[in-house]
Amino acid sequence: MNYAVVMAGGTGKRLWPLSRQKRPKQVLKLINGQTLLGCCFDRLAPIFDTRNIIVLTNAGYADIVREELRELPFNNVIAEPTVRDTAGAIGLAATILAKFDPEARMAVVTADQLIEPVEVFQGALKDALTFVSDNPNALITFGIKPTFPSTQLGYIKCTNSRSCPKCANEVYTVEAFKEKPDEETAKQYLQSGQYFWNSGMFVWKAKTILANLDRFLPQASESLRRIAANWDGPNQEKSLEEWFVKLPKISIDFAVMEKAESVHAIKLECRWLDMGSFAALADVITSDNNGNIVVAGVSELLDCKNSIVVTEDKGHLIAAIGLEKIVVAHSDNATLVCPIEKTQRLKDLLDLIKQHSGDEYL
Repeated sequence: MNYAVVMAGGTGKRLWPLSRQKRPKQVLKLINGQTLLGCCFDRLAPIFDTRNIIVLTNAGYADIVREELRELPFNNVIAEPTVRDTAGAIGLAATILAKFDPEARMAVVTADQLIEPVEVFQGALKDALTFVSDNPNALITFGIKPTFPSTQLGYIKCTNSRSCPKCANEVYTVEAFKEKPDEETAKQYLQSGQYFWNSGMFVWKAKTILANLDRFLPQASESLRRIAANWDGPNQEKSLEEWFVKLPKISIDFAVMEKAESVHAIKLECRWLDMGSFAALADVITSDNNGNIVVAGVSELLDCKNSIVVTEDKGHLIAAIGLEKIVVAHSDNATLVCPIEKTQRLKDLLDLIKQHSGDEYL
């Protein structure tokens, strides 16, 4: 059977003060009144039975995720007791699925991406599930056709495209995973036509990824076996809290994908955006005549240019004069004012806030 696993644990520090420790970026209503998590669910719902959509999130976010996705059964939201990166989270999901369905096919997606048109993504996802059904040892990832030489994204090198009899999309062999390159290298990647952006989305059989984790990350094996043995029993939560924290903190790319055989990719020729910063809003929201990006119920901007003004409080007026290339982000108890070019220092700012005010504003 086919299952979708949604990774929804990111905190989104670069979207502070809208995104907080108890309110992650996935549930911010910034995209036409919708949340990123809601958009992700809408992409998956036509393909998967709602009962087969699982969301992995931090323990502190579980209730707000359940509130956002009321269609999901309560137990389909799995609360991770601590942060253990994608290898641990994927291992946990695969462990649970394989226990109840040894032939489970799982699609792993993230909750903080925008993908348009959605039909392109859905077609590629269906093809990946079909390919894995016919090739049970395969590990499938999705490569985004790059539109510019990004130095902020990882890349995958893809060769030997081939047709799959039951698929509309070609399937590539993944030759290498590459970390974020410098500008000159990124230009070479773009010109070669063999490199795609690494989307961080995957399709495989649950038992196949578990076998690869057992092989390439053996230090995770005992923890996953212990969790599996107690899942859906009286000691489920106790076992999860005891053993999940012992999983290595490492990404699935480093742990498995860079080492495994039979790694393949399907190319997504679509608009793809990781909503990780305020600047990313410029790619999804139409600016006004002066280049300003405004997400607010009421605003008055006088002589402002190329700035970003954001609030979820539709009754709160944001008024500004003479701003240029400035971010103004308002929340109920904190406001950020910052040059757009300095937003990469938000983590430093949050460290100062924690030092002086504790966790009240985080």
